[in-house]
Amino acid sequence: MKTPRWFTRNRVLSHLRIVAAVALIAAGVVSAILALPLSATGSSTPAAEPQVISDDALQALTTTIGGAPVLPTTRTVTHWFGSTLDPNNGVTYGYNMVGADPSNCSGAACDVTVTVDIVPIKVVVGGMTFDPTDSHNALAGTLASPQFATNGYGSTPFATNSSFARGAGGLLSQNDAGNQLQLQDATMRAQFNKTGSSSYHVRLNPVVHDPVTIVVPGNRGTLLQSGRGVIFGDVDIQWWATQIQTLNASLGYNDPTHLPIYLTDSVLLHIGPNPFNCCVIGFHGAGPVPSHTSNGPQNGNGNQLVQTWAWASWVRPGIYARPNGGLDWALQDIHALSHEVAEWADDPFINNTVEPWLTPTAPQYGCTNLLETGDPVVAIGFAKGTNTYDQTPNPWTSPTNHTPSISYDGYYHPEDEVFLPWFMRLAPNNVSEPTQSPSTNIGRYTLMGDLNPFPGFRVPATGCD
Repeated sequence: MKTPRWFTRNRVLSHLRIVAAVALIAAGVVSAILALPLSATGSSTPAAEPQVISDDALQALTTTIGGAPVLPTTRTVTHWFGSTLDPNNGVTYGYNMVGADPSNCSGAACDVTVTVDIVPIKVVVGGMTFDPTDSHNALAGTLASPQFATNGYGSTPFATNSSFARGAGGLLSQNDAGNQLQLQDATMRAQFNKTGSSSYHVRLNPVVHDPVTIVVPGNRGTLLQSGRGVIFGDVDIQWWATQIQTLNASLGYNDPTHLPIYLTDSVLLHIGPNPFNCCVIGFHGAGPVPSHTSNGPQNGNGNQLVQTWAWASWVRPGIYARPNGGLDWALQDIHALSHEVAEWADDPFINNTVEPWLTPTAPQYGCTNLLETGDPVVAIGFAKGTNTYDQTPNPWTSPTNHTPSISYDGYYHPEDEVFLPWFMRLAPNNVSEPTQSPSTNIGRYTLMGDLNPFPGFRVPATGCD
């Protein structure tokens, strides 16, 4: 298989995990850090000259933060516990997932809605403001995307090909043809073959909150420019993780039964001091609710409060995606968000482990035992919905001049997602929706099924040898 150029650096980079070393800051301090006044252009100083990052150095990474054990009495997002025997190693693995237990629910009890608190973050980096609510409006684009709007999932016009460019589409979730579904709902229904007339749903109800402004200190972020001339913010991951956990500890509307999503526009993260060790495009996390919040004590005789959350950046075309359906075609708009939401749904508390796996499509994660459904299929996706944000036929430049846009096809580009039976080495797979064409393994191992062009996703996961 052809390896895209952004995989050529740090090929054996292990999956980064940031655990609870990040300090939570008291609410009275937070406003002083996060609510700094800005000029009309976002900063009183002129924007710095961006450095150009080569395509060989430009990676697409994600990570997780923290983690928390839960009990049936824990107050947190609606979830269920299951277990599966891995026939390859004889180990039974347990896992928590969002929603209702697809094997033991009936009727209305199978239909779960989770409130999503969307927090837009205006980020000032190097004197330039990246604002998801500006005239470009990545926030509106996100709300109109398949993540929250409903679409049909019976077919797709385009899908990633074996060169990581745009290829032909076709049947997608054929048993849900005719149903109008949100992206994560369609994903979970296909994962457990609860398609067609099934009452099984995992729905997201978005609630948008006032924007928060974060000004990145000069030693914690810089401006980078892709090979296509698109400028983006590049921020130190440890510093950024602190800001997100600070928000988790301070925002009064945060509720452990909700999913906060912190949304940025074209702000990516670097690992360590080198800004070219880039880029993390999203993460999700979980942790106990601090005792000083209004939601109750951290420990409560089995009624502990555990907050899950996610951060993802809207990825403008031209950071990764080449024009006219070229290399990394799917790495744009909601690709990072769809990755994080799917991983949150299948591993909300960052404690689902499986037999270690490794895939040549995503060597940047190395050998890992995490049930992270998006990691194996980063940059593999399909077209869905109508996208009028960053998808104009002519070049477009924002008022802050950080997006000379280039092509595109008028669709959103959600990521493919790997299903539980892939991690559990189940063959045949009698858990998920059948593949589009008859297969000896019966069920599909990813949402795209036959449309995923890589043979490693037509069979269960393989080990790290």
